[in-house]
Amino acid sequence: MSAVFAFGDSTIDPGNNNDFQTLFRGNHVPYGCDFPNHIPTGRFSNGKISTDYIVDMLGIKSLLPAYLDHEMNDGDLTTGVSFGTGGSGLDTVTAMSAKVMNMDVQFQYFQECLERIRRSVGDAKTNDIVKNSLFVISSGTNDMLFNAYLSPMRMMQFGSVSLYHDFLLQNLVVFIQKLYQVGARKIVVVGLPPIGCLPVQVTINSVLPNPYWLQRMCKAERNMECQKYNAKLQFHIDSLQTKLSETKLAYFDIYSPMWDMISNPNKYGFEQTLKGCCGTGLIEMGPICNLLDPTCVDPSKYLFWDAVHLTEIGYKFLAESGIQNLLSYFTQNN
Repeated sequence: MSAVFAFGDSTIDPGNNNDFQTLFRGNHVPYGCDFPNHIPTGRFSNGKISTDYIVDMLGIKSLLPAYLDHEMNDGDLTTGVSFGTGGSGLDTVTAMSAKVMNMDVQFQYFQECLERIRRSVGDAKTNDIVKNSLFVISSGTNDMLFNAYLSPMRMMQFGSVSLYHDFLLQNLVVFIQKLYQVGARKIVVVGLPPIGCLPVQVTINSVLPNPYWLQRMCKAERNMECQKYNAKLQFHIDSLQTKLSETKLAYFDIYSPMWDMISNPNKYGFEQTLKGCCGTGLIEMGPICNLLDPTCVDPSKYLFWDAVHLTEIGYKFLAESGIQNLLSYFTQNN
C-alpha cells in the first residue's frame, strides 16, 4: 500500500481541530505527554493513535499527519493524511453541534488534496496512489454517545435506536460510494467500540438509579446496541462488496479487542480499564482534561487516557489487531 487516508472522528484526528473554535480539541497538555518531544499535537491521547501505528506497521511513514497541519506539504500528501475531526460523526447534526467538519467537508478536503497531488506528480501517478492506498473510515461513536445517550433529542426524531442505526449506516454507504467514485479500492470501516464501557458512560451509569448504583460497571444495554450496529455494518459491507466488485471492503472489529482488554486486563498489562488516566478518570475529556488535572503515574497501565479516548498503548493494541486480521486480505492478489 502506498498511502493511508483516514476519515472520521477523534479516534483518527491527529490535529485537524486545532484551529477550530470547538471544545473538541486535544492540542493542550496533558494530551501528548508521551508523544515524541512531549508535544500536544491535537491527538486525543497521551501519545500516538491507531493510524500512526498503522502507517508505521505498513512501512509507509512513522506518523499519519493532519491534512490541516500548517506544515503539510504536497510531498507529505502522497503517502497519506487524516481528515478526521474530533466531535464529528455520520450524522451531520453531530458535527454541527460540535462546530467541526462533517464527513462531507472531510471529503471535499480530500478532493482538494487530490488536486494538490495531481499538480505535484501528475494524473497517472495520482490515480495509482489512490488505487493502492488504504482508506480508513472511523465514525459513528459520537453520534451514539452524544445524540442517542447524552442528549437524545436528535434520536427522538427517529423513534428508536435501531432506526437511528439505519440512518447512520445509510450515510456511511453513501460516503463509501463517493470514495469508490474517485478511485478508492481498499476501504476499511471501523465498527463501534463497547460504548457502555467508556469511562464517561460507566460514570453516568453509576450515578443513575439502577441495580448497580455506585458500582463502576459497563452498561450492558449500550454494548448490546453497539453489537447490533456492528452486525448491520457488516451486512452493508458484504452487500457493497458484491456491488463494487473491484473494491476490497473490510470491517475493522474494535469491539472484540477492546472487550478483551477490559475483561482480561492482566493479559495486556493493564491495571485500570474503566477509568481514564487524566484527572479522576470519570468524566474528563477535551477542555476539562487540562494542565490543572493530575494524571496517573503510568499511562501504560490504563486502557483509557481520558473518559472517552484510549491511551497510546490501547491504540497500539487496536492497530496490531487490525493489521493482524486485515493485512493479508488487502495485500493478496484478487
